[in-house]
Amino acid sequence: MSITAEPTARTEAHGSPPAAGQRLRGRLGATAIVFMVVAAAAPLTVIAASPIGMALTNGGGVPFNYLAAGVILLVFAVGFTAMAHHIRDAGAFYTFVGSGLGRLAGSGAAFLALFTYIAIQTAIYAFLGFSTSALLGSLGWGDTPWYLWSAVAIAIVAFLGYRNIDLSAKVLGVLLVLEVLVIVILCVVVLFTGGSEQEGITGASFTPTVFLGGPVGLGIMMAFGGYTGFESTAIFRDEARTPATTIPRATYAAVISIGAFYTIATWLLVEAWGSGAAQGIAIEHTGDMVQLTATTYVGQWLASAISVLLVTSLFACVISFHNVISRYLHSIARVELLPARLSTTHSSHGSPSVASVVVTVVSVALLLLWMISGWDPLLQVFTLISSSGSLGIIALFILTSVSVVAFFAKNRVDRRRWNTQLAPAIALIGLAAVLYLAVSNFTTLTGTTDPVLNGALVLAPAVAFLIGIGVALRLRSRRPAAYERLRFTPTSTASPVVSPVASASSAD
Repeated sequence: MSITAEPTARTEAHGSPPAAGQRLRGRLGATAIVFMVVAAAAPLTVIAASPIGMALTNGGGVPFNYLAAGVILLVFAVGFTAMAHHIRDAGAFYTFVGSGLGRLAGSGAAFLALFTYIAIQTAIYAFLGFSTSALLGSLGWGDTPWYLWSAVAIAIVAFLGYRNIDLSAKVLGVLLVLEVLVIVILCVVVLFTGGSEQEGITGASFTPTVFLGGPVGLGIMMAFGGYTGFESTAIFRDEARTPATTIPRATYAAVISIGAFYTIATWLLVEAWGSGAAQGIAIEHTGDMVQLTATTYVGQWLASAISVLLVTSLFACVISFHNVISRYLHSIARVELLPARLSTTHSSHGSPSVASVVVTVVSVALLLLWMISGWDPLLQVFTLISSSGSLGIIALFILTSVSVVAFFAKNRVDRRRWNTQLAPAIALIGLAAVLYLAVSNFTTLTGTTDPVLNGALVLAPAVAFLIGIGVALRLRSRRPAAYERLRFTPTSTASPVVSPVASASSAD
């Protein structure tokens, strides 16, 4: 989302609203951005959490879920990266939606994105607390409360998020390499050992008999949660060395590497026990199936390493989500949908320091909520809240696919039919089907028919979207001049392109 003119110190002194704030700065290359995005996806965390999907959905068909989600997102990325060439601001989803569908939809998408990332972040904090407590218990520390370690993590992440993002990128890079390495070791051993004694190495996970053996739509929805953050490559536009080439490269690299890793790793996790027995093992060992597999095939040392690196993987994940949410707040504040103070950047670090503090406060508040509610950190906070966030991320993908088609139909700045029409339409169909199937089977996930709980989890993303629209309407009513500055403009000013908002402003 971009205001038609960049603010300067002189114009602000003459009364222009300061809410546009300062742009972030940095020289991140594609590799650094991919590290940030893949770390946000938290590969080891996703693999360690995959037994939840095995237990609740289609068992041995879980590898197919990750493959299907990856293919859909790869097609989605075609339109996403094509449109990214014409979006000059660092707001990711909501800038795309706003550019294609107008200010109200863009504002709704902004708040939907905030809900999605905050929901998944708080779920990861709970998983981190649970895993840390379990690890320390295995080392003889006794039964420490999970929320204590979640609070410690929030404090450390607050420090890193307040500082320059390059520091976070270096921390994430080291942790990411280590967590990928332990899973690669396990996969190689399972493969060369020949898998389970009953079945050996097969491709059963990708056969209809297996992947249709449970609510596959719900399974794919849960798999989408593992890809959350890949599109945030666009959020780092202001901090990228050469945005026009860095962002598309990072986007494709992220979705391909994440998809391949998830699919292969979960396939070999299934092969270690056999597609017929995997679901039973997952039900019995939901929290430690990966460690059990490591002990069985390699030894206790690898299981212990996985337990330690799972904690660091979750830590890397919350660092990335903190950075992403902070930048969403910073970007939204720049266009006056949130208080201008949130668009302030640190004078030394160039980071969105005020937004970072707000994210920390929200994280603490949610942690207190889960503590008071008495919810189980793994089976309730992590599973239910992250699933609601996954619904939100799919809704954002759907809105973005529609906006890509609408944007290029209005502007005609790219006439490649595959990139601007066919690929976004195919992605839209696939995403809509997954969303429908996931919502239809949501009671399987929660394990209850309670309409209040199920309704709250399913409708929360829609409520966030409507709140965003409400904020924009309030801005239009009370500060019409500010609302007029809420414009979405393409990068090219040389071409005779009509602003998508200008052409649709009457509808807004």
